[in-house]
Amino acid sequence: MTSRERVLTALACQVPDRVPVNYDANPGIDARLKAHFGLAPDDGEGLRVALGVDFRGVGAPYVGPRLYADIPGRGVQVDDWGIHRRRIEHESGVYWDYCDFPLSTADEETIANWAFPDPDKHDYSGVAEACRRQAPHAVYVGGAGLGCIINTAGFLRGMEQVLVDLITDEPAGLLLIDRFLAMELEITRRTIEAAAGGFDFMWMGEDLGTQIAPLISRDIFRRHIRPRHQPFLDLARAHGLPVMLHTCGSSSWAYEDYIEMGVSAVDTLQPEAADMSPAYLKRTFGGRLAFHGCISTTGPVTFGTVDDVIRDCRQTLDVMMPGGGYCFAPTHCLQDNSPTENVLAMYDTVRRHGRY
Repeated sequence: MTSRERVLTALACQVPDRVPVNYDANPGIDARLKAHFGLAPDDGEGLRVALGVDFRGVGAPYVGPRLYADIPGRGVQVDDWGIHRRRIEHESGVYWDYCDFPLSTADEETIANWAFPDPDKHDYSGVAEACRRQAPHAVYVGGAGLGCIINTAGFLRGMEQVLVDLITDEPAGLLLIDRFLAMELEITRRTIEAAAGGFDFMWMGEDLGTQIAPLISRDIFRRHIRPRHQPFLDLARAHGLPVMLHTCGSSSWAYEDYIEMGVSAVDTLQPEAADMSPAYLKRTFGGRLAFHGCISTTGPVTFGTVDDVIRDCRQTLDVMMPGGGYCFAPTHCLQDNSPTENVLAMYDTVRRHGRY
């Protein structure tokens, strides 16, 4: 099978020739892997080929004017959505952490006038050609952050205030959510149309759980999250695209709703979170949802030996492979404190044992 055929077969909960493979990593481990394979520091495509990755993403870049200035004196970068990030160094690398939360106390007027990247100022002209270049692979539109409500609003408003907004139906907070979702939906619509059939699936997301329980109630989910996600699923359906949904933490409590809405696959699948083990997911949703993830970035890949990694990956494959519908991937970005040999063992294991 081609990568495209392999992924689409798995997303349809059927059996491909082998388990599809995906990759995402933080800069430190990414650089070490490229060095291991003798690749240039900017050769992301070469690394994906070396690891046997079946997925590729294509988007339409924003080409309008800078909307916000960085804050160099504090080491804060500000993107074109007005989100503030500061550089945090730690013993294994660097993180860009969210800070300031400029709309934390904003009223409706301030939020109504907050500048977001205009859909008219994205460059859609190269989308179709980019999809054609990636055509042997499974090409997706969006990503794990597309349509994400709680995190995205939290970047601007702060997580605590976002949860209060959802609980109390706060008009300012809900206006912020509806404004950025409308922008994302329109950009995604134009990107799909520009691709002229070049996309294979849509990837979107919502973080719905802590490690031990849901992050919000089912009532809040059905009042505020589900109806705001449905337009993205409707857009995908109109173009014949399956949808994969990124869901961090203990999120399986919402999967029946997402099945009703038309989601085909779920992503991340942190096995240590409540009701998220591979066995539970396969038993409860196998055949109705495909699965992407399950290889914990806080488990043996980070803290174990090579033998621990091989054992963990083989156990996951043994549970998830029967009947098809599984894509092998880390639960999040592989972390910089992951030993290089462990990550190599992870991908070697799926190469050796992921064939049907």
